[in-house]
Amino acid sequence: MAFQVELSAHAAQDIEEHYVWIQERNPAAAEKWFNGILVAIHTLKDFPQRCPKIPEQDSFTQEIRHFIYQKHRIIFTIQNTIVYILAARHTAKKPLENEDLEGVLEN
Repeated sequence: MAFQVELSAHAAQDIEEHYVWIQERNPAAAEKWFNGILVAIHTLKDFPQRCPKIPEQDSFTQEIRHFIYQKHRIIFTIQNTIVYILAARHTAKKPLENEDLEGVLEN
């Protein structure tokens, strides 16, 4: 079964901020990273359950999963046949908390 993948405004902003940061340092790398992350996200249309639940899952009532793309965690949830991308966070950031997804995730 193919899932539909939807990017939240929060996740789109995260990706744009990371892209701009990389672009200021290395424009060619930024283009490669941006195209790569979009391709990686798009792979979630096929079997998104392959990705593990987030380590912080006990802090959330809704099941949240993630995968790593280079140094970024792509955080998402699955509802029926839709994969909602909630955030794209650098792996060096502190563990995910409810307030990090405030307004993005219904808890």
